[in-house]
Amino acid sequence: MHPIHTVALTTCKNIAYTEAGKGKKTLLFIHGLASFSQCWEKNIDFLQKHFRCIAIDLPGNGFSAYENYSYTISFFSACIKEFIEALELKNVSLVGHSLGGQIAIHYAAHYPQDVQHLILCAPAGFETFTAFEKNIYQSSFHFFNFFSSDANSLAKSITTSFYHYTDEADELIENAKKILSHYPAAGFRNMIEKCIEGMLDEPVFHLLHKLIQPTLVFFGERDVFIPNRLIHPCTTKQIAEAGMSELKNAKLIMLPKCGHYVQWEKYREVNEEIKNFLT
Repeated sequence: MHPIHTVALTTCKNIAYTEAGKGKKTLLFIHGLASFSQCWEKNIDFLQKHFRCIAIDLPGNGFSAYENYSYTISFFSACIKEFIEALELKNVSLVGHSLGGQIAIHYAAHYPQDVQHLILCAPAGFETFTAFEKNIYQSSFHFFNFFSSDANSLAKSITTSFYHYTDEADELIENAKKILSHYPAAGFRNMIEKCIEGMLDEPVFHLLHKLIQPTLVFFGERDVFIPNRLIHPCTTKQIAEAGMSELKNAKLIMLPKCGHYVQWEKYREVNEEIKNFLT
C-alpha cells in the first residue's frame, strides 16, 4: 500500500488518501461500496508514471473518519468538492468504480468546471429503478447479507466481484478485514445501508446527457452486481448501452471474462486504455 495521508474537512472530520506520481494532469480515484483506496493499487502503480494519482477513502471507509453521516451521493460530492479545494487540485479527471462511479457522475454534472475527463469502471447509476424495484433491491440486500460487518461476508463480497478470482487480491481482502476490525460493531453496516439508500434515492441516469466531459466507460461482461438480476433479467451490456445512449462524448469498453472489479481483474487493459484516453 502507498503511504496514507489525511486532510481535515468541514464536511468530514478527516479524509484519508494516498498520492503517487507527478504530472500536469491529476487523477482522483473514488472507490466503490465497502471498499477503500487500495482497490486502485494495480492502476496507480502504472498510471503514476504519467499522471499525479490521488486515491481517497470515502467517509466511513478505509482510514477516513467514521461518523453518523448521511452517506448520500450529495454528501460524498460535497466532501470531494472540499477535498479538491483543500489540496488545490488542478486539471482533475475523476476515476470512479461502482458507487464511486455514481458519485463521479453526480459531481461532474454539478461541478463541470472542476472535471476535465470522466473515467467510469462498472459505474452504478446506469441501471435505473422504479419505487417498487427500490424496495425489492433493499430487501434482497438484507436477505443475501452482502457487505455485512462480518469479515467473512466482506471477503465474499470482494471475491464475488471477480469473474476469475486471483490471489493477487488476497492482500486487498486481508487489509479490508484489518480495517473492518477497527469499526464500531454496527457502524460499518449502518454506513452501507445508508449508502445503498443514497444510491437509490439520488439516481444519476437523468444527468448523463448533461455531462460535457469526454468519458471512458468500462464494464465487465460477467458482472454479477450490474444489473441486479432479481429485478432486471437483462445483460450488463444492455445496461451499459442504455447509459451510453445518453452520453454525448463517450467510449464504452466491454471486457470479456471479467466481473465487477474491472480495474483489478483486467488492470493491464484498463491502464492502457486510460493512458491512451488521457494522452
